[in-house]
Amino acid sequence: MQHTFRSFAAAALMALSFSNAMAQGHEATIRKNLSERIPQIPKIEEITPTPLAGIYELRLSTNEIYYSDAAGNFLIIQGNLIDTKSKRNITEEREAKLSAIDFNALPLKDAITIVHGNGKRKLAVFEDPNCGYCKRFERDLAKVDNVTVYLFLLPVLGPGSVEKSRNVWCAKDPATTWVNLMQKDTPAPAAQCNTAAIDRNLEFARKYKITGTPTLVLQDGTRVPGAIDSAKIERLLAEASK
Repeated sequence: MQHTFRSFAAAALMALSFSNAMAQGHEATIRKNLSERIPQIPKIEEITPTPLAGIYELRLSTNEIYYSDAAGNFLIIQGNLIDTKSKRNITEEREAKLSAIDFNALPLKDAITIVHGNGKRKLAVFEDPNCGYCKRFERDLAKVDNVTVYLFLLPVLGPGSVEKSRNVWCAKDPATTWVNLMQKDTPAPAAQCNTAAIDRNLEFARKYKITGTPTLVLQDGTRVPGAIDSAKIERLLAEASK
């Protein structure tokens, strides 16, 4: 019995080693063929097998996900890989994981803190004061209670955005000034102060590829681009606090 078990274990180990060698061989082939045939393709950071036999996931330096066969002869650039048994969108799950931002990595000292109710839940938001979608989002966010919002000013829409962000950041009460500006269209009075925090926000956005406003970051690291309504905000907050 002991001999049989050892034989089985040895066979399993050999099979695993063979499988790993095959995967490494396919990875090298994919990298070689794609770099030669499509030199403009972004850098391939990682290649991993998918649950679909013979298909490999390519994670690019841009955090995009492509799919390839084992030889790099065929490339799927757009589309989602769906697990029909579990009804899971595998591509969407991977993209969410790759774009996640550790909430603890957020420089909260550079944010304006706005508390709704008991403030128990937490949400970070990157916004531009001239962003129409941000204003729509702010009106929906006002309906959400018991959340602490960390607002990161991100003036990406031109000089006007820079000026308005400075006036908000330098105001005596930045939180109220921001709410009045975004929800009531009340201009922020002109103000001057050290705005290095806004510069750091822009640098943080470049580092984490935050390219649009509003962009939300939940406590569990989930990143959500674009304006969403109050019902979806509530759902995401609930999921992030599990």
